[in-house]
Amino acid sequence: MAEIKVRVGQQPAVKVISSLAGAQGLSLAELSDVSASNLQNGMVLVYNSSIRKWEATLTLTPGATQNLDINGGNF
Repeated sequence: MAEIKVRVGQQPAVKVISSLAGAQGLSLAELSDVSASNLQNGMVLVYNSSIRKWEATLTLTPGATQNLDINGGNF
């Protein structure tokens, strides 16, 4: 991937301030599209399209069909 550098104005400075700049201690569970309760070691976030949220789970493929294809890309 190409590295792109851009300068706006004469002096290097922050041009865009995050809307979360004042937020401290934000966790994933506080996001509106994440369901993370009763957390345990080894859990991962898996998207559940029926509730439109990411769920913390130990099971990557819920339900009766336990198939999962992982494409790690080409190297």
